[in-house]
Amino acid sequence: MRATLEEIRRASLEAIESVIDTEALEALRVKYLGKKGELTAVLKSMGGLDPAERPVMGQLANEVRAKIEDAISSKAADLKRKLMEQKLALEAVDVTIPGTKDDFGKKHPLTIVWDEAVDIFTGMGFTVAEGPEVELSEYNFTKLNTPDGHPARERSDTFYLTDDDSVCLRTQTSPVQVHVMETTRPPIRIISPGGVYRKDEVDATHSPIFHQMEGLVVDKGITMGDLKGTLNTLVKRLYGPEAVTRFRPHHFPFTEPSCEVDIQCFECHGEGCRVCKGEGWIELLGAGMVHPRVLAGCGIDPDVYSGFAFGVGLERMAMRRFNISDLRLLYENDVRFLGQF
Repeated sequence: MRATLEEIRRASLEAIESVIDTEALEALRVKYLGKKGELTAVLKSMGGLDPAERPVMGQLANEVRAKIEDAISSKAADLKRKLMEQKLALEAVDVTIPGTKDDFGKKHPLTIVWDEAVDIFTGMGFTVAEGPEVELSEYNFTKLNTPDGHPARERSDTFYLTDDDSVCLRTQTSPVQVHVMETTRPPIRIISPGGVYRKDEVDATHSPIFHQMEGLVVDKGITMGDLKGTLNTLVKRLYGPEAVTRFRPHHFPFTEPSCEVDIQCFECHGEGCRVCKGEGWIELLGAGMVHPRVLAGCGIDPDVYSGFAFGVGLERMAMRRFNISDLRLLYENDVRFLGQF
């Protein structure tokens, strides 16, 4: 038995030393130390030895087991180290090589102004209301005190979707105000941003597709002073505390009285220059007190409630905000332009 144990020790240690991967090492462990392994079989046969010889052979068998286990443990650590070295060599990174710059998207200038305006108005207690871009002419015109025959309803100005002109692409976001007034009782304080459509030829200041942000407030005791205070807050938040506004009379079918709101030219401060075309002022938006007929048509008693409304082109706001001279730049998707924002 001594010769058998010595042979197992010699053969196992040589085999373990020459093994090249962990799978083969595990196979050797099973071969010599497993339940049916060679060393285990020798230990099971010790019962047939002379009682005086058993302790000696038992001690030798334990020494052989210990030698094999140590050799396996040492080889496993060596294989693990070599595997890690190989992995590091394959996955090595040369930190001296210049990195690849990632291109990150930025907000479009229209989105910047949109978000700023929404933040300003929600800070004043307004909520955002949305409505369909395909609208009934009744809501786009009639309920806004723009009857049949009004120039604004001409086919040369509006994209109609039916032969009888009853359905159109909305020309303003004002219909959202009507939908809200029909379904909500005062007090009402909303803004309605979104896309609108008119048959305008594309040039530096016009586009058949553009965006508006309109606002509506309806409550008891609302006055023109509330309108001026709200719009002055908007202008000063957008263009700075030094911004100066001018309110001048105008006409809109759905407001009475109505006004145009101008901002003093930020280039010449009212002296007159190429930016303001020598006038010293730049037109910004239209506004006014909600016409009593509009209130009554939505089921709101104009003798009890009053309100104001306003509408501003977001493209115009963006152009003023960033001193952009050509509207088409906002839609051409030129990354050289958009990357500036």
